[in-house]
Amino acid sequence: MKFLFKLLRRLFWLALALILAAGGLLAFQGYRMYRQALDGQSLEAALSAVRSAPGYTPIDQLPELYLDAVVAVEDHRFEQHSGIDPIAILRAAAHDLRTRSLDQGGSTITQQVAKNLFFTQEKQFARKIAEVFMAFRLEGACTKDEILELYVNTIYFGDGYYGIHDACAGYFGKEPAQLTPYEATLLAGIPNAPSVYSLTANPGLAAQRQQYVVGQMVKYGCLSACEAAAISGP
Repeated sequence: MKFLFKLLRRLFWLALALILAAGGLLAFQGYRMYRQALDGQSLEAALSAVRSAPGYTPIDQLPELYLDAVVAVEDHRFEQHSGIDPIAILRAAAHDLRTRSLDQGGSTITQQVAKNLFFTQEKQFARKIAEVFMAFRLEGACTKDEILELYVNTIYFGDGYYGIHDACAGYFGKEPAQLTPYEATLLAGIPNAPSVYSLTANPGLAAQRQQYVVGQMVKYGCLSACEAAAISGP
């Protein structure tokens, strides 16, 4: 019995050492990927390229309701965290381990901006770590409003539309400032899964997602129940 206990203890420490070694290797690979991204293009150059693109829409030209909807459904602790959300990461890690997948990454709005500016959409652990390093860099260089502005101007809305300006023009034939409350909350829900919630291919699913977005806004205090009821349909 004593021998078995010693063996199990040694196996535990060996497993722990292997996990730490693997984690260290991934961290090194992620940091190297982060540095290579910045060597290829500085953060300042990447930001300038996005902001000078046709259709780039400053945050003061976007409806406050739309911005609140985006934060509520994508990253409700956006104003509190410094680039990553440990709670969301742990929850996503538990899901991914349980399902043996990378379905959920626990990415914040800042991390998604980092990915859109510098990395591919391919799901891999090293890239996720590189994304974290870049998120910290973004939080140090930009305000929260600037990061949110970058996010809504770089995300994909399905049907070939990148950024809030193109999505508004393509889906509704209008400028972002002209969005109705229903349209604003509808668009806030699409980037989570653009092919699933495409207004062209799956308008019914998009409408269901809109209701979820409104529910999240009520949950996090962005809307009252009465206000939510008023925008529950087109």
